[in-house]
Amino acid sequence: MNKIAIIGGTGFEDPVFFDKSKKININTPYGKPASAIIPGNIHGTEIFILSRHGRKHTIPPTQVNNKANIYALKELGCTHILATTACGSLREEIKPGDLVFPDQFIDFTRFRKNTFYNSFEEGKLKHSPMADPFSEELRSVLAESAKKLEFSYHNKATIITIEGPRFSSRAESKMFRHWGADIINMSTAPELILANEAGIPYAAIAMSTDYDSWHDNKDPVSWEGVLKVFEENISNVTNLIFQSILRMK
Repeated sequence: MNKIAIIGGTGFEDPVFFDKSKKININTPYGKPASAIIPGNIHGTEIFILSRHGRKHTIPPTQVNNKANIYALKELGCTHILATTACGSLREEIKPGDLVFPDQFIDFTRFRKNTFYNSFEEGKLKHSPMADPFSEELRSVLAESAKKLEFSYHNKATIITIEGPRFSSRAESKMFRHWGADIINMSTAPELILANEAGIPYAAIAMSTDYDSWHDNKDPVSWEGVLKVFEENISNVTNLIFQSILRMK
């Protein structure tokens, strides 16, 4: 029986899915998760919602306790993770409002705890394979659902995660394009890495909100602009999640 975790990112910290009076608080060996976990049910499937930055978006990207978040979801028996995130577009064809389901990532973070296996003690060190980090099965479900809903989407992309909380300079944004990145955010790494280590299939629902800082004919990314585009399109993300969970039964 599937148990689906939904990690809500920027603009999706407090989705109105279930009765919020039902909360699960978990203490992990790595501390507390970013938020209490809200349990519920969609189409007969158990769902658990965790807010990456806290319900009020008070936790900056570098301070997110990804290890506690993933550990808690593993403890609850979650079999899959769908993670929402706002992202900047590094490609002309990925327009604001488009949905993107990345298949590759570049980790450009510097200060985050990015593995459960960081000890040389016996049995505590592991070199995890990461060639194809996103779940192909989940990405296919998302693409099929987006197609049925007639949403504009891209089912392959390389996402680069930067440290934040600042946005990129124009030079950095253009450099990331040269590296082969298609979209940019501040959250997918190391969340995705840890989910892989925990053995939980993971897919990202990335909402393009801007053209980062590379585009000479568009306004550079701003926090206000990110929230505006995400709020205008949040119903698409919600509908996509419902449709995808129905297909996963």
